[in-house]
Amino acid sequence: MLSYQPFWATLKSKKVSTYALVEKHGISSSTINRIRKGNYLSLRTVDDLCIILDCRIEDIVIYVREDDM
Repeated sequence: MLSYQPFWATLKSKKVSTYALVEKHGISSSTINRIRKGNYLSLRTVDDLCIILDCRIEDIVIYVREDDM
């Protein structure tokens, strides 16, 4: 299972709001909602977020084994 928990920590550490992602960087509000709900994102979207936030993929999404939950 994919977890976007690192995304929220990265936003906080970079001092970037979801509003800024939508308004300044062109990330759609539906993408933010998909992250909130834990739905899948395309690798292109993850790549865009990494570029915007100047971070690594692990700072956006991690794999968590379901039996570890």
